[in-house]
Amino acid sequence: MLIERATAPLLDLIPELEPHLEARTPCTDYTVRQLINHLLFWAPSLTGGATKEAIAPPAAAESDLDLTTGDCLAALTASITTTVKAWSDPAAWEGTTYMGGPMELPAELVGAMVAGEFVVHGWDLARAAGRDLPVDPDIAEYLEAELAKTAEQARQMGIFGPEVAVAKSAPAMHRVLGLTGRDPGWTVS
Repeated sequence: MLIERATAPLLDLIPELEPHLEARTPCTDYTVRQLINHLLFWAPSLTGGATKEAIAPPAAAESDLDLTTGDCLAALTASITTTVKAWSDPAAWEGTTYMGGPMELPAELVGAMVAGEFVVHGWDLARAAGRDLPVDPDIAEYLEAELAKTAEQARQMGIFGPEVAVAKSAPAMHRVLGLTGRDPGWTVS
């Protein structure tokens, strides 16, 4: 299943993040801990997209709630596993659904956004830990095509940063990163 293949590298990475919780990430607004909080904050909405429920996040803003107390790595693994299970149902990809609010969107679009969230933020976390994220090239090509459909709108909404120029001959994952406003050569300093 697409969602399982997209999230497997992130799930493999999570146990290695403990010593890097305060490290900066390529997602400039977040440290590793803050990015984990972001993923935990949006997890119910991502899962709700698969079950066709408009589940709002648990607070008005991510900064209003610290979900990284306790064993945040176990909580992250559990939340991603729950989301993957929900999106593994073929019915999740059919018709329309929600992404945390009352506006209906095509389920395939939301599913691609969920996969992109885990792959791109997985890369952010891997780079913060000084590692690469081994993303299946087929998944990266799929995400490039899907994310390109909404990239300009995502930039206008502040979800993606300004596009980073990446050669068309570069690996698909590098093109995904450039599309989302990330420099594929970013390293932790």
